[in-house]
Amino acid sequence: MSAVQTFRVELPDIEYWQRQIKCQWGCPVRTDARGYVIAIAEGRYFDAYKIARAPNPFASICGRVCGAPCEVECRRGSIDDAITIRALKRFVTEQHGVESGDPAKTIEFSTARRDANNPKAGAKIAVIGGGVAGMTAAHDLALLGYSVTVFEAGPVAGGMLMTGVPTYRLPRELVQMEIQAILSLGVELKTNMRVGNDITIPQLRAQGFEAILIAAGLQRGRNLPIKGVDLDGVVHGIDFLKEINTGEKTKLGERVVVIGGGNVAFDVARTAVRVGGKFRSEMQDFYEATDSAREAIRHGAKEVHMVCLESREEMPADEIEIHEGVEEGVILHTSRGPLEIVGENGKVKGLATRKVKSVFDENGRFNPTFSDEPGEIIPADTVMLSIGQTLDDAFVKDVPELALERGIVKIDPITKRTNIPDIFACGDVAEGAKLFINAVASGQRAAVSIDEFLRKKEVQEERFGYFDLPVIQHHMHEGYLQLDRVNPAALDASVRATTEKIVEINYEETVAQEQGARCLKCHINTIFHGDLCIMCNGCVDVCPTYCLMLVPLTQIELEPRLEQALVNRYGVNVRELAENEGYQAVKQLGSAMLKDEELCIRCGYCAKRCPTGAVTMEHFSYSSQS
Repeated sequence: MSAVQTFRVELPDIEYWQRQIKCQWGCPVRTDARGYVIAIAEGRYFDAYKIARAPNPFASICGRVCGAPCEVECRRGSIDDAITIRALKRFVTEQHGVESGDPAKTIEFSTARRDANNPKAGAKIAVIGGGVAGMTAAHDLALLGYSVTVFEAGPVAGGMLMTGVPTYRLPRELVQMEIQAILSLGVELKTNMRVGNDITIPQLRAQGFEAILIAAGLQRGRNLPIKGVDLDGVVHGIDFLKEINTGEKTKLGERVVVIGGGNVAFDVARTAVRVGGKFRSEMQDFYEATDSAREAIRHGAKEVHMVCLESREEMPADEIEIHEGVEEGVILHTSRGPLEIVGENGKVKGLATRKVKSVFDENGRFNPTFSDEPGEIIPADTVMLSIGQTLDDAFVKDVPELALERGIVKIDPITKRTNIPDIFACGDVAEGAKLFINAVASGQRAAVSIDEFLRKKEVQEERFGYFDLPVIQHHMHEGYLQLDRVNPAALDASVRATTEKIVEINYEETVAQEQGARCLKCHINTIFHGDLCIMCNGCVDVCPTYCLMLVPLTQIELEPRLEQALVNRYGVNVRELAENEGYQAVKQLGSAMLKDEELCIRCGYCAKRCPTGAVTMEHFSYSSQS
C-alpha cells in the first residue's frame, strides 16, 4: 500500500501577498513594475511614469541599463518569457521623464520621505562619490532637509554611468539631466575633489560635517596573477572605458584581446570594436576642449577577441550582450584560461591560453581546473583585463581606524554603518560590484541610517496590506497567453560597429501596449471563502493549469501557525483529535484548498465556475510609511 501524500503549506500574511507580485518583490527598491506595465497596456502613460519614478531617482537611466531583476522574477517567465519590463520603463520615461522637459519637475513624483519639521534640518552631510549610490543618498537626505555636499573625484558627477557605461547604451545627456534633477534640491556638487588627496575626512569634520557617507565605488581594475601583466599594451578595461568616455586620446593596437566574460567585459570589447571604426567621443562635449580631447579620433582595433573561463552557456554576461557583441565582430574564445601574456622587447605580442576543464567545483564554488593539453596563443597588440574591480582607498589613509574587509569597506549590511559612528558607506565600495538598481537601494538605506544617527531616533516603518472589494468583472487582455515577448529592435550590426548611436530602438506605441498586455496581473488573487464552499470541486476541474487541489486535512503537514488556524476554524486541536479519535475523524472534519501560485495565470475561471461565490478575485494593495 502506497504512503499517503502530504503537503507542506504556507498561511498567507502581508509578506506572502507581497511576494506574489514577484516583479515588485524582486526589485531592490520595490518599484511597482506591475503597476506601470498595466498602465502602459491601458494607455495611461503619465500614470505609468509616476509609478516608475516614485521609488527611484534614476528611473530614466534604469529604463536603459538596469539589470532588471524584476524580469528574472517575473511570473510570466515561468510560462514562456518574462515581460519586457525595463524596455517598457524606457517607453514611458522618454515621454514623461527628465529627458522630456524640466528635470526638476520629476522630483514631485518621488515617494522618498519628507519631513518639514525635522529638528536636524540644515545639518551638514558629506557624500564622498557622485555615482548612483551617493547621488541617491543625497536625493533622499536633501528631501529630509539636510544640507548635502557631494565630493566627486572626477570632472562630473555620475560615476560609472558617465565614465564606464558605453554611450551606445546610455546617452550622457540623460545622465546629466538625472543628476541635475537631484542638484535642484539644493545639493552642492564639488567636482575634481578627491577625498584623501584634495581634502581629508578629518578636514570634513573640521568644516562642520556631522555625518560622512563613503560612496566612492570600485574604481580600479583587478589584476591577474600571471606573467606579462606589466608589459606595454596591457590595460585595465575599466581604465580604457574611462579614457574613451572622458575624451582622452586613446590608441589601440590592431589586435585586441579582452580577458573576461561579464557585461563589463562586453562593454570593453564592443567599445574596442567601435574604436576601430574611428569615431569621436560624445563625451568631449562635457569636458574642457583640451588638446587631447580635440584630437581624440581613435585608431586601432581591427580584431577584438574575448577570452573567458566559462563555456558559452556559462558566460555571466547577459545573452543580449553576447549576441550583439558577436554580431558586431567580437570573437569568442570560451573555456579558455589566460596562462601568460607573451611579450617581445617589453611590448605585448599575444596571450597564451589553456583549456578549462571546469569552472566550478561540485559544490558550485568558483574553482577552475585546467587541461594539460597545449593551449593556443592569440596574437595581440593590446590585452585588456576585465575580471572585476577593486577599491581605490585614497580616502582611507587619513582614517586608518576605518575597518576594511575583503578589500571593501566593512559595514553593517542593514544600516550601512561602519565601525566609526559618523561614517557610513554604501554601494559597491561597501557591498562589492552589484547591479545599478542595488546601488540605488543601498543609497536609500544609507540615507535612512544617517537620518536616524543625526536625530538619535530609529525610523519605524509601518507596512499596510489590504484587499479591495472583489473584482466583479475580472478579465484579462484577449489572447494574453498567446502574445509573445518582443525585445526592442536594435540597429543593424554593420551600423553599430562604426557609431556611438544608441543600439536599442525604443518601442512604438502599439508594441508597448501589446507587451504590457502580457502581464499576468499578479496583484489579483484568488480568495477562497470556506464558509461558502460546498466542495463540488468545480474550481479544480475548470483550472487550465491545474494549480488547485482540494485535499483532506489529514494530508496537510501541521506547523504551529497552521495548527492554531485550524483551532480557530474548527474549535478543536487537529493533532489531539487525530491522536484520540484517529485520522478518520480529522478527515471528516474538513478539507483544505491548496493553490500552487507558480502555476496560476489569473484567468478567473475558478471564480466564474463557483456556484456559491466561494471563490473571488480580489485586488491586493500594500504600502509602507515611516
